[in-house]
Amino acid sequence: MNLQNGFLLSFIKYGENDAVLHCFTEEEGFQTYFIKGIYSKRNKKKALLQPLSLLSFTISPVKGNGIASVSKIELVKTHDMYMDIKANTVIFFISDFLNQVLRHENKNPVLFFSIDEFIDELNGKNYQCHLLFLITVLKIQGVAPLINDGQYLDPETGTFSPAQAHHMFNEEISAIWKTALCSENLYTTRIQNSLRKDFLDSLLVYYHYHITDFKIPTSLEVIQQIFE
Repeated sequence: MNLQNGFLLSFIKYGENDAVLHCFTEEEGFQTYFIKGIYSKRNKKKALLQPLSLLSFTISPVKGNGIASVSKIELVKTHDMYMDIKANTVIFFISDFLNQVLRHENKNPVLFFSIDEFIDELNGKNYQCHLLFLITVLKIQGVAPLINDGQYLDPETGTFSPAQAHHMFNEEISAIWKTALCSENLYTTRIQNSLRKDFLDSLLVYYHYHITDFKIPTSLEVIQQIFE
């Protein structure tokens, strides 16, 4: 038996009672697990299937070329954020986002603990933390913009320039990027409510340029509506 701690990114019901789980684990990075009977009427553990919940998985040995099976799951840390509609919307967006961008990610302790830090921020009702978390991921992946004296961020080159290079990266949006990138505690960066939508759009543009095969998360429309 192998014990793994991981954040649940997505889960798909398989047949009547089983499920396939996509997780980002502390020890092995992105993993896909099969769990049998989780949706059976008597199984109370199905309540643990919440996006970004931190779970402990007991993994059975893999047979042949199949995916690893989970024989037991336990909740590692509890949060109240799933009862908060704004926080819940953010959780769905970020789990959707991570399920895409971490598909080929191996063990990465810094990234793993950054997810935990983001969840703590959200649990503390920092409703803009998902925007700053997206910059955190860029920094960890080594593709964050380079800081210089330029006033406008050029999303294609990842540098700041004297002239505006993209219509979404005006002076205000570029300034938020620079403030966040230069901050010792990125989550202290304040973003005006009126600028949050445009800032999120700028983040997605930047990801399009710098993350291979990046696609807009399907939950984008929902999170934009919630914060309007």
